[in-house]
Amino acid sequence: MRAGQQLASMLRWTRAWRLPREGLGPHGPSFARVPVAPSSSSGGRGGAEPRPLPLSYRLLDGEAALPAVVFLHGLFGSKTNFNSIAKILAQQTGRRVLTVDARNHGDSPHSPDMSYEIMSQDLQDLLPQLGLVPCVVVGHSMGGKTAMLLALQRDMAVRQHLLTNLVEVDGRFVWRVNLDALTQHLDKILAFPQRQESYLGPTLFLLGGNSQFVHPSHHPEIMRLFPRAQMQTVPNAGHWIHADRPQDFIAAIQGFLV
Repeated sequence: MRAGQQLASMLRWTRAWRLPREGLGPHGPSFARVPVAPSSSSGGRGGAEPRPLPLSYRLLDGEAALPAVVFLHGLFGSKTNFNSIAKILAQQTGRRVLTVDARNHGDSPHSPDMSYEIMSQDLQDLLPQLGLVPCVVVGHSMGGKTAMLLALQRDMAVRQHLLTNLVEVDGRFVWRVNLDALTQHLDKILAFPQRQESYLGPTLFLLGGNSQFVHPSHHPEIMRLFPRAQMQTVPNAGHWIHADRPQDFIAAIQGFLV
């Protein structure tokens, strides 16, 4: 059975299942009433945009200077799916860790509105309230797709980096970098001068695991120029390792200094 068919079958089974009229008895599990939010796209509102819901969450404390880790569960799941992993990650990394119930799941409110767009909006409403922007989002299945859309809608890292070069001068915004010169000589900046001599001192080349700036084909030339070079890769880091993985970046430098 394909994944889509399996999920559809699970949904049909869940909808068909009903509690007996007399309940489950004193030894059965208890059920709490879940708040229901009215649909903002119905009731004669003329197709108004769905509104974000106040999601149920659990936040484990950690170092505020580090980006938090946010876990998003899959279809039919809840924030409790990641309880054990969240605790371990918070203890081992010192980061804040957030687990969230998606709308219509767990302890979050129910709503007739359900789409990846509105689930992303729910998070865009919640995360700034908790002071968790920027953060690292980990999603499973439905939660993974929500994380993908959230990143596409709100992935500001590159823009924020570029905007650090925008300054106000005499009441107007200007670029403090010389764009004309940089554009004219970009090919030289991306290349490296041809050199015959070698540097015999210890050298560390720190590479981002998700970066393509240093290709394996570059390694022989690096080793020719720097025979004692160490090549170290930081997983889950892009070109800006110091921004993506500051702890790993610091640890690598400390290790090299020893």
